[in-house]
Amino acid sequence: MNVLFLCTHNSARSILAEATLNHIGQGRFRAFSAGSSPRENQQPNPLALQVLREAGISTDGARSKNWDEFAAPGAPHMDLVITVCDNAAGEVCPIWPGHPATAHWGYPDPSEVQGTPDERLHAFRTTLLAIKGRLEQLVSLPPAKLGALALQQAARELSAGRAAGR
Repeated sequence: MNVLFLCTHNSARSILAEATLNHIGQGRFRAFSAGSSPRENQQPNPLALQVLREAGISTDGARSKNWDEFAAPGAPHMDLVITVCDNAAGEVCPIWPGHPATAHWGYPDPSEVQGTPDERLHAFRTTLLAIKGRLEQLVSLPPAKLGALALQQAARELSAGRAAGR
């Protein structure tokens, strides 16, 4: 099952979600991430990469991408598209081939946190833990919950903090 995580710049939350799902997806899930408007020469936030490595999650191949890459011919077919920031959730998304299930899982932007280096790092760790918690629920869904309509309902229930009918 292919899952695409969207954010505005594809530098923090969506990168955290992509790497984490690829790590815990147990071969059942393949994650990707993209941004609606990554800045020119956008790179993943170094603090996002640091907390992933600290958690034992690979950052190999992590890069910021525009979401148009996944709407183009030949792009992997997505089964689920999840926005992880409120800005991307409010934007008009491309038409995704195959009409995947969609959900919004909003998280505060850890890169917006001002403060000491330790406070900023703490914000990234907190965001990673929140994302990981939802993703662990997603990967534990039984196969019957992974059909298109059931998947959309389950993903939206996870957004609201419900157990998604496990």
